[in-house]
Amino acid sequence: MSLKPEAKALLEMFEAKGLPPIEQQPLEAARHGFETSCKLLSKAEKRARTEDRRIQGFKGDIGIRIYTPEGNESTESPALVYFHGGGWVIGSIETHDALCHKLATEGNFTLVSVDYSLSPESKFPVAVEDAYLAVQWVWEHASEFGINRKSIAVGGDSAGGNLAAVVCYLAIQRKTPFIAYQMLFYPSTGFEATSSYEKYGEGYYLTKSTMSWFVEQYLNDPSETQNPLAAPILIPDDITPSLPPAYIMTAEYDPLCDGGEQYAKKLEKAGVDTKYTCVPGMIHGFLCMTEFLADGKEAIKQAANEFRARVSNRVHST
Repeated sequence: MSLKPEAKALLEMFEAKGLPPIEQQPLEAARHGFETSCKLLSKAEKRARTEDRRIQGFKGDIGIRIYTPEGNESTESPALVYFHGGGWVIGSIETHDALCHKLATEGNFTLVSVDYSLSPESKFPVAVEDAYLAVQWVWEHASEFGINRKSIAVGGDSAGGNLAAVVCYLAIQRKTPFIAYQMLFYPSTGFEATSSYEKYGEGYYLTKSTMSWFVEQYLNDPSETQNPLAAPILIPDDITPSLPPAYIMTAEYDPLCDGGEQYAKKLEKAGVDTKYTCVPGMIHGFLCMTEFLADGKEAIKQAANEFRARVSNRVHST
């Protein structure tokens, strides 16, 4: 279908502001601007209790924020360990605070948002290892937060969806922790140009130029584009059938759309229980633009309900 009128209006608003592209801004200015933008574009009733902690990451402490919905006194709560988007370069637990509040309260589950190390200060694979260690930490401390170890899932949007996918791969390789489910929102799954990358790489919020800059900041060398820990579409075929069940959501007018669909097909072909949905008329990042895009609110609600139904009703063994 065509671009939704409200998405078109939002894009026109961005253009009218005349801000330089992220890749043309000083790094700290880009990060601050993204945080300011996210807080304007997405707000939430803070109906979940939050607690901030510091845990050991790959090269030092990293922050996490634990969301516990009001009235969730269950000692068998499912949990979602969430990784924010931002091209591995920008973004934080603050930029995605509204999204995490909405997910946790809509689905009535515990959510742990992870402030993994950013590039270029901490290049690949530091963010991957931080993400893995965060999931391991949640698994080891599950009883402290009333979390059922058999119902710990991972999720994320864009670069965060990339991290969630590759953590599933690492957990299989290292035989710990058990991951029950993966929830990926418009994830970055590989670095090969796709039809949607070419078609929507200009004029639809996320551009080819910005994506190239993100990759340059994140990777040490172009050869790492072929590493499955950077590009989950390249996870070996003999490992793929062991990956956890997945829910993958993309946006129609997003350069990453085809990559997300391709990853869903890869999982389905391997026999992994996978549900794929593409939200029509939407742009990249729409889940964090809910003050302007009603479809974002509805998509969050659908994702939260899907997570709760699939994870809490599924019986696993560690």
